[in-house]
Amino acid sequence: MNTRTQPSAKAAPLGAFWFGIQMVWGALLGISLQSRSIEFFPHDAVRAYGILAISGACVAAVTQIAAGIVSDRRRKRGSRKLEFYAFGALTGAAAVMWFYLAPNFAQLVAALLLLQLGLNIAIGPYQAAIPDFVDDARLGSASAWMSALQSLGNVAGALAASFVKSAATVGGAIAVALLAGFATTAAHVRELEPLTKLAAPLRITRIFIDLFISRALMYVGFYTLLGYLYFYVAELMRGDPRVNAGELLVTFLIAAAIGATVAGRAANRFDRRAVAAAGGCIFILALVAFLLSKNATELFGAATLAGAAWGVFLTADWALGCAFLPRGSLATAMGVWNLALLIPQILAPWIVSSVLSALHALQSADAPRIAFVIASLEVAVGVAWLKRLPGSQAKVHTAHQVGITARQPE
Repeated sequence: MNTRTQPSAKAAPLGAFWFGIQMVWGALLGISLQSRSIEFFPHDAVRAYGILAISGACVAAVTQIAAGIVSDRRRKRGSRKLEFYAFGALTGAAAVMWFYLAPNFAQLVAALLLLQLGLNIAIGPYQAAIPDFVDDARLGSASAWMSALQSLGNVAGALAASFVKSAATVGGAIAVALLAGFATTAAHVRELEPLTKLAAPLRITRIFIDLFISRALMYVGFYTLLGYLYFYVAELMRGDPRVNAGELLVTFLIAAAIGATVAGRAANRFDRRAVAAAGGCIFILALVAFLLSKNATELFGAATLAGAAWGVFLTADWALGCAFLPRGSLATAMGVWNLALLIPQILAPWIVSSVLSALHALQSADAPRIAFVIASLEVAVGVAWLKRLPGSQAKVHTAHQVGITARQPE
């Protein structure tokens, strides 16, 4: 028997790749998709944004599931899945440069699709890195590192997209961060031995479905706000909309980090459904505040409130996942659960575009305001759906609650 001590997984280098990936999304989802849409279609940017957002999210959803299935098979053969990380990093770095330098809308769409393909081939296998290499006793601290690096990556991407004037420099900075993050994580993973876990196939049950739907509804509202805030800022505030939207987004993200930290103790002490619902209700109030805002001060106040509320929800959302998702098949379950984040990226612009088209308001200055009203309704339904979940304060949740059957060792 081999008694050599294996190196322990360290959360910071394990999560370094996540920083680079999230820098991409921090730049694109709140700033660059919208600014490049305006660049090519100044009088029909909302429609162009819808095309970009929907097509990219569709590729992401399909790719991540396919990559997850293939990587699970590779995992059984002892693979550390580094080939998926490498493909995603290299393809993503090239695609993000193409995105920022694309000379026309057709190439912009193609670059985004390639970017989504590459990164989600990596994300599917990579999101299982924590359960692959980190033991149960340290899952919480490792997850906290991933959340922190996600926020930092989002902020770095938003700052680059907002304040750096040169498109080539923005693309280059993001590409370098992506490759550096991959190199750091890959070097650490090569030293680690995957943990041995019992096979535990996932069955979809009512609790799992309710957990999925409540999360998806909340994220539809979030992506509606994120997607249409840029256009709202462009109409309401003077100056460069990229800079204005970037400042609002950074304010939102910082407030979200604070809200998430404050909500941690509440999620441990109280019913996590109630904590998530509180975050959702405050988020709705923030959307109303956006609708009533008439100047920059009021917009930043609304962004702060929305960010803090979203941080509260994120903490409770993760706690709900830890309570109900099965430990024995956490990677597979989280892969399916993550679709509740990807599908809303498709639904949010599709719903808003459909409503605006029906109201003949796609090119109207009121389009972002209508989007915020829609977001309020989406989050309200998500909050109501949380009540369908069992009380989440129980200390132990057995595997059958989420429909898991584990194969015992022979």
